[in-house]
Amino acid sequence: MTTADTTTLRWKRLLLTGAAGGLGRVLRPRLKACCDVLRVSDIADLGEAAPGEELQPVPLQDKAGVLSLLAGVDAVVHLGGVSTEHAFEDILPANIVGTYHVYEGARIHGVKRIVFASSNHVTGFHKQSQTISPRDPVRPDGYYGLSKAFGENLAQFYWDRHGIETVSLRIGSSFPEPVDRRMLATWLSYDDLERLVIAALSAPVVEHSVIFGMSDNPLSWWDNTPARHIGYRPQDSSAPFRAAIEARQQQIDPKNPVAIYQGGGFVTKGPY
Repeated sequence: MTTADTTTLRWKRLLLTGAAGGLGRVLRPRLKACCDVLRVSDIADLGEAAPGEELQPVPLQDKAGVLSLLAGVDAVVHLGGVSTEHAFEDILPANIVGTYHVYEGARIHGVKRIVFASSNHVTGFHKQSQTISPRDPVRPDGYYGLSKAFGENLAQFYWDRHGIETVSLRIGSSFPEPVDRRMLATWLSYDDLERLVIAALSAPVVEHSVIFGMSDNPLSWWDNTPARHIGYRPQDSSAPFRAAIEARQQQIDPKNPVAIYQGGGFVTKGPY
């Protein structure tokens, strides 16, 4: 299913940060299909501008640059920042300071909808034996997860104080296909990622909503019932990959923290 199949809405100008990253490259052409102009930003190489694109590379820690980045856009898909676990000093500039700059830019320029790429690592220290919902307490599994928890709190504050709506997407594992048994629960196909982002952009009322980003996987630790108002309906599943994955990875050590906690390998990274 394409963007055209999921919504009839069309935006004049959307902003995509982190456009040169793994998921940014996936979403870049898909978002362009539903807007007149797509403004893309990153500190990595963005290549050449396609028709209807504006290239505006800006480090997220550059406040003046980010404020200008938000001028004249209808909505933001904020993927930018460090996307894996690192030392706090490496996480701070883009993920924490930079996300604050994005929200300040939205406030100053009157942007009223942000789709924030949060992460399942906000809740990584919940156990794989649990089923949790967006209403359960956060339990970050590292500095990366902490930065995304900060972003969710920032989104709540900017809704309460300034009326800027956000859908925080706790993205699971978005790859062409799941590669291990953990991903049988966390996998999010690229097509479902598109469906999720478009639903988050187009839902009539979201205030600050949190939703787990996953496909329709039979094995799941996450219950998105409190987020049904967003209108996301996944259509892909990890089920077709299960037999091959289990044949490759037959044994799981139940005493290994990687197998105990939802965050997988992130719960054992560091110290730095």
